[in-house]
Amino acid sequence: MEQIAANRAFGGWHRRYRHRSQTLGCDMVFAVYLPPQAEHGPVPALYWLSGLTCTDENFMQKAGAQRVAAELGMALVAPDTSPRGDDVPGDPEGAWDFGHGAGFYVDATQAPYDRHYRMYTYVTCELPALVEAHLPVDERRGISGHSMGGHGALICALRNPGRYRSVSVFAPIGNPTSCPWGHKAFSRYLGEDQAAWRDWDACELITRNAGQGEVLPILVDQGTADSFLDEQLKPEVLARTCEAAGHPLNLRLQPGYDHSYYFIASFIEDHLRHHAAALIG
Repeated sequence: MEQIAANRAFGGWHRRYRHRSQTLGCDMVFAVYLPPQAEHGPVPALYWLSGLTCTDENFMQKAGAQRVAAELGMALVAPDTSPRGDDVPGDPEGAWDFGHGAGFYVDATQAPYDRHYRMYTYVTCELPALVEAHLPVDERRGISGHSMGGHGALICALRNPGRYRSVSVFAPIGNPTSCPWGHKAFSRYLGEDQAAWRDWDACELITRNAGQGEVLPILVDQGTADSFLDEQLKPEVLARTCEAAGHPLNLRLQPGYDHSYYFIASFIEDHLRHHAAALIG
């Protein structure tokens, strides 16, 4: 790990690191906010997965999460949203919703993307192992995210019972097998067989896991003025799926809010306290 930036914030430290990812076959950058309590021993961590076109910097600079994280004694870990570099293929047409900045938190099976686009394994295995080995962060993990990152947070939690103690999301792509963003990404990363897509769809996983043991309650905030609401996000599908499966869901529709970080900053404190209740008690 090479530290490339450090900023004092609310008594703690925001740090950025670069490392060589064996999972992704390229250099990766991630950010960590360590609260002041980390100077005295390991603290729990909330892993934040950002949305399309974002990097590690969007959440750390715009969400306003550090003040509450410092109060609670919780680290924040923000990876990038995809592998990057000259050797990493992007969208052949240069589109913003696929390739660089749009890894969709899946493990690709289709060439040429299968060599690098393994963001699911990176965020669930390689990155936590690295953070917990080298920083004062322990194995008490929560996971959250926005939009594409909301999709990522949901599937990471649903596919790994016991790995995370809490999950929450903002405006998630909750049913990617039924929306244009999901169809584009999954067909290229996973192939044309839509049966293979179901392993990466939160609604499919919730239905499949129904009645199979203890589940994590899901907190969702969704703005009603979100321009992607009807075509891409479809929170009502997630709500119906959770109701049918008996999966606890707190879906909060926020009048007038859009898809931006103004929306995230308005409700991030609620989410941090949701995670602290599970991670710290």
